[in-house]
Amino acid sequence: MDTFIFILEIIGTIAFASSGAMIAIEKKMDIFGVNILGATTAVGGGIMRDVILGVTPPTAFAKPVYILFAALTSTLLFAIVYTTPDILHSKIKNKIYDKIMLWCDTVGLGIFTVLGIQTASRLVTEDNPFFFIFIGVLTGVGGGVVRDIMAGETPYILVREIYASASIAGGIVYIACRNSVGEASGMLLGLCVTVVVRALATHFHWNLLRIHCRTAK
Repeated sequence: MDTFIFILEIIGTIAFASSGAMIAIEKKMDIFGVNILGATTAVGGGIMRDVILGVTPPTAFAKPVYILFAALTSTLLFAIVYTTPDILHSKIKNKIYDKIMLWCDTVGLGIFTVLGIQTASRLVTEDNPFFFIFIGVLTGVGGGVVRDIMAGETPYILVREIYASASIAGGIVYIACRNSVGEASGMLLGLCVTVVVRALATHFHWNLLRIHCRTAK
């Protein structure tokens, strides 16, 4: 089980670091900024989770392997774009890159949602599904919120297609199924539900209700 969780953590770290690093590159940040934004996206949600759960120091600092993977991923992407800068304006970027970044962000969301719930349920003895799901969503979206604020953007979860709601859906499925199908299978089900809901929302442009105000002339 520990190996399974570690693999999920590394995959999620690489996925989120990729999305953070590429946003930094598009914002024309230097290599230090790219690494900071990549690492912040990858471990930011986990640090928030650990602070709330009273884990000191947070796992990202106690086990720097996650920051190391985030830095390696960010540096590799920076090197690729630095040596071939035209890739940002090529047809490949428009057709393939955007989809890859979307899937990186979606997979990272699903992985860190279930990992957040698993960590909370392991550290908190009282069975509190609402709190567990809250921690899962915070772990999934926290790094992205910090990333967007640092990049000068409105946080992704406030303006784009269904995002945090997908995390909530996956968290509910994980909580509901883990006792009947086992911890690992419950995590995979929750992860898959988060990814599928997020992917469908993006494909069909599903959004939560919002108010559209007309601009005064």
